[in-house]
Amino acid sequence: MSTTTATPGASARRGAISTPRSRMAALARAELTLMGRNKGALFAALFVPLVLPFSVKSAAKEMDLAEAGLTAGTLILPAAVGFSLLFAVYSALVGVFVVRREELVLKRLRTGELRDVEILTGSATPALLSGLVQSLLLAVGCAVLLDLSAPSAIHLSVLGLLLGLVMCAALAAVTASLTRTGESAQITPLPFMFVSMLGSGMFVPLELLPDRLASVCELLPMTPVITLVRGGWTGDLSGAETLGATATAVAWTVLAVFAVRRRFRWEPRH
Repeated sequence: MSTTTATPGASARRGAISTPRSRMAALARAELTLMGRNKGALFAALFVPLVLPFSVKSAAKEMDLAEAGLTAGTLILPAAVGFSLLFAVYSALVGVFVVRREELVLKRLRTGELRDVEILTGSATPALLSGLVQSLLLAVGCAVLLDLSAPSAIHLSVLGLLLGLVMCAALAAVTASLTRTGESAQITPLPFMFVSMLGSGMFVPLELLPDRLASVCELLPMTPVITLVRGGWTGDLSGAETLGATATAVAWTVLAVFAVRRRFRWEPRH
């Protein structure tokens, strides 16, 4: 009777076999370590969204929210989720993509087994998880502190949050492709963030804006996210409104992914 023994080389080859999930997990762990070392980015991503809802609360006192069928809670809670998506996901990922590109990390990763989508997804995973956890904590905190009743259609809030996470990651990659240096990565996200905060219903509900301006603001990328999250609590979104908000968010995401496939830069800009 004969026995066969695997050679060390064969065992090594089997051990070296990787899957997309394991490759992205390894990249995500490395990115999480680097994120923890960047104290400035960590502060902006984790603590700024916790402070901004207080500004919304102050602004809410000057508005007639009852006219829009809202309360302070149904204004502040979606805004808090929106702030988390903008700071913990969108702004943070612009910096991650640009800095890794300028340090030639992305270029080196492309020479290995990782595919392009795996590189971007693995690099974005820590920020996405941070944004998800922070959004959930903020939602629970706002609901408790502002004495909100249980959400009437929680599935809409979940849908809005998930769409917002994916869309913000894709838009961050688009913005990174237009950003030259790590220093300018602190500036280039600001236009989108300001427009979103002012025009997507975070500070001022669209119901209180002039009709023509509100119609334009409805088409902004973050507006459907805020609409769905708020609608999950108020339960006043019709089927057509839900479908319209979902379609707008998906359309922006598809456009962003298309732009990333065509324009994303993997090597430093000169």
